[in-house]
Amino acid sequence: MAKWHCHQPGRTHNNVIMKKLLTILGSTGSIGTQTLDVVRMHNDRFEVYALTANNNVQLLIKQALEFKPEVVVIANECHYNTLKCALKEYPIKVYAGAKAIEEVASISIVDIVVTAMVGYSGLAPTIAAIKAGKRIALANKETLVVAGNIITELTLKHNATILPVDSEHGAIFQCLQGEDTNVVNKLILTASGGPFRTYDIEKLRTATAKEALSHPTWSMGNKITIDSASLMNKGFEMIEAKWLFGVDPDQIIVIIHPQSIIHSMIEYKDGSIKAQLGETDMRLPIQYALTYPERIKSPTPFLDFTKHNQLTFEEPDFKRFRNLEIAYQAMKQGGNLPCIINAANEVVVDAFLHDKVGFIEMSDIIEKTINRLAFISNPTYEDYVACDAETRIIASEFLK
Repeated sequence: MAKWHCHQPGRTHNNVIMKKLLTILGSTGSIGTQTLDVVRMHNDRFEVYALTANNNVQLLIKQALEFKPEVVVIANECHYNTLKCALKEYPIKVYAGAKAIEEVASISIVDIVVTAMVGYSGLAPTIAAIKAGKRIALANKETLVVAGNIITELTLKHNATILPVDSEHGAIFQCLQGEDTNVVNKLILTASGGPFRTYDIEKLRTATAKEALSHPTWSMGNKITIDSASLMNKGFEMIEAKWLFGVDPDQIIVIIHPQSIIHSMIEYKDGSIKAQLGETDMRLPIQYALTYPERIKSPTPFLDFTKHNQLTFEEPDFKRFRNLEIAYQAMKQGGNLPCIINAANEVVVDAFLHDKVGFIEMSDIIEKTINRLAFISNPTYEDYVACDAETRIIASEFLK
């Protein structure tokens, strides 16, 4: 198992815990904004050093004015002048572009890099943070989905630390404390089933983006919410779990748990099962990743079992939600196949959000795209970059 966690608390001076400096990549998204909620709650422990965003320049400006970071970066260079002008009276360094985000991910003085960017765009900055030997609170699952072999090798080589932020992987991580992975029988990832859990095939054919964005239990960004509706999000989490916890694909299963109270479980070889439970609030796993190995007071509400007195479980339906089967086969086959499905999925999800493709058709196009690309069993970083670009072109052609 790779060195995914660190047993050292925050820096101290004269026995007083010093503030940990944070870089938040993707600060305007769902995970980024909730990370800042945790910082507000614990401003005696955390200080924001750098913030980055893709397009939401107005929210980035608002965050910069509140948290006064040393550095802000906007990925879309078209917004640079707006950002620069808004912050001109403050001693905040302003940059733009993808390369600037990679550079800010590796600033030496920063203690923790929170990778909250969505999609493939988070891969390069996360690699930069790993090469700088950072402690990384990883929310960008695509990093491990696309290039898990490279991330694993680099993490060991550069003595970096990766702590999972996803509620499911955070739950597995907590259940593993005090245990060894060689006594694990199964990792059981729970899924809410999304807004279309009870839809039949015919109803799924006419399902809309507006319906999909009405998630029954979690509040997430648009892309992740659509992935949750199609169960691709859970498929990606399976691949991520394989790399995070060093288990075989056959040791990872998904179970539908509509109440989303049990965030995931581990079945051990003696038949015992450990589960991590809590309210559906992402600030809890975010905070644990930032404070580990400590547990401190949380801004999240505590679980009241009298209000959640029925927990139910179902098997996932691989026929209605083919993305889960596609992801499972990609996890077993490995190579560049997960990279292909990630890129194709990003293309079709964007199209679905803009009413350019149907819900069922998303899986059709992903499968067609897989069949058009060459399989590479042991890809390099350059292979991943080329594969991602080619996949997007082919998937886009199927949309026409």
